[in-house]
Parts: sequence; structure tokens; C-alpha cells
Amino acid sequence: AIATINIPEYAYLWLLLEQHIITSEQGRHILKSMVQETLFDLLSLHQGFFSFKLSTPITPQLTSYPITPLLLSTTKKVQRWKQLLPHINSPRQCPLIIYRDKLSADLPAGAYQKLTQWAKGETSLRQLSRYLNRDLVTLSKALYPYVEKGWIQMQQTHREQTDISPSWETNTIPKQPSILCIDDDLTIGKTVEAMLEPYGYNVQHVQQPLAAFEAAFTSSPDLILCDIAMPKLDGNQICGMLRCSYRFRLTPIIMLTGKEEFIDRVKATMVGSTDYLTKPFGAQELITLIEKYLPWQSPSNRVGTP
Repeated sequence: AIATINIPEYAYLWLLLEQHIITSEQGRHILKSMVQETLFDLLSLHQGFFSFKLSTPITPQLTSYPITPLLLSTTKKVQRWKQLLPHINSPRQCPLIIYRDKLSADLPAGAYQKLTQWAKGETSLRQLSRYLNRDLVTLSKALYPYVEKGWIQMQQTHREQTDISPSWETNTIPKQPSILCIDDDLTIGKTVEAMLEPYGYNVQHVQQPLAAFEAAFTSSPDLILCDIAMPKLDGNQICGMLRCSYRFRLTPIIMLTGKEEFIDRVKATMVGSTDYLTKPFGAQELITLIEKYLPWQSPSNRVGTP
């Protein structure tokens, strides 16, 4: 029953307790380490987004921790960790011994033997700290001089390689900017695609207003073009609903209309639209407006576009 209502890690922990494989004190120690690791990763983030999700409280409760002391101690640990940059930059990096003779001459025999057992480029720093029962930052600081000398290399795990692209790759092959066009007129969708795709924009056209939300949340477009006059839900309603989501709070939303009327502009502004474009429009007019709100993704800043 515990496994069905708790996160797997907590359920496994209780299984070990119930089978008397670990003591309650050991369980509390493991749980505290899990909390500290999670806080360490969160406080190490440069940026990110979060959302609140309702779920069943963890039960039964093994222990509780005052959050402020944990945050303070973890913040200090993150500050110490940052002193190891750029030679050591992630707990997921795996140490690999390069110069065994130099390392064996510099380290005590016992320490060298333990290190050679694990430092084969397959065990991460975090895993190593668990196996040796050592604090992650303390262990990494002990390895740091040898990493700096090149005697030990820090290998990227597969996950690390896919999560972090080299800076040169980021600069020369940027993400293809995505545009979501919401318009019940198929001709408009085809026209927008023909205008933007030669310039490297990825255009997704949705004709059904009700399907627009699924498309928006699935693809997370960089910019949205939305027709005002549509059946069932008009563009202003769609825009207002999207603005209620934190994900689209800052996404540029440009309203499309077949008539130039002041009242339409006012309504569009009131629901949170970013700008307004009157049909019919030309390619240059559309591209200029998009570049206004996505200047870092303009054709002049991308490789391989006209």
C-alpha cells in the first residue's frame, strides 16, 4: 500500500525499514541526504520554471526538518562548490585517472587504492561520495588539485552531454524558432508557412480553436499568431486563456484580423495581446513584426538562412 501512494524512493526506504535491513536512524539519515541533494541541485540552477502540483502527502511520516537551516547550510555548500569551476562543474561528472604513476606517488596507499577502484570514468562524483560516505564538496575539493594538473579527467555522462551543448554549438546552430499560427482559414496557414519557413522559422498551423491549447502546451512556441474572428472561441478568448498560464505570460501573441477597427485593437490589448496585424499582409511586414519580438532569432542572427 505504501508503494502505491508514495514516490518510489520513499516506498523503497520504508521497505528496507519494514524488513529491518536498516534502522530508523539510518532511514532518517538517508532521507536527509536525499533532501540535501535535491536542494543542492535546485540552488545550483541558473534559471528555471516551476509549477505546483497537488499530490498525496508522503505517509507514514518518518521525520521532519526545519527548512531554513537546511537552506542555509546547502547555500554555503553551493558557494564552496562554485569555487571548483570550471574544472569540476557537475556532480554527474565521472573522474577518470589518467596518470596513475604520478597519482600513486602523491597519495597515501589506502587512498590511492580506493580511488583506483572507482575512478574509471563510469562512477559519478555523487555516487562516489555515497560509496565512500564522504561529503560531495569535500570529496571534490580533494580531487580538484589532481584535476587541475590533468592527472584526473572529469568525464561527462551521457545525460550531461545531451543536457549541456558546447558553447560554440549553441552560437552557430541555434534552436529553430517556432511559430504557432491559430487561424481557421487554411489559406492563411499555408501563406504564413510559405513566408516564414524559407527564413528558418518552424511554423505549426492549427485550424480548430479548441485544438490550439493542446498545440500550444505541447510545442511551447516562441511566438503565436492568432486570428480574432473564429467560430466557437474567438482569438481574444484564446489569448486571454493563454495569458492565464504562467508558461505563456511573456510569449509574444500577435492578433490577426481582416478589418482595421479601433475597438478590436482595444479588446485585443485588454486580453494581453502583444501586437496586431491586419490581413492581407506581406512577407516583409510579417517578418519585420516577428523580428521585433524575437530579435535574437532573426534571420540575420542564424546560419543557413536567406
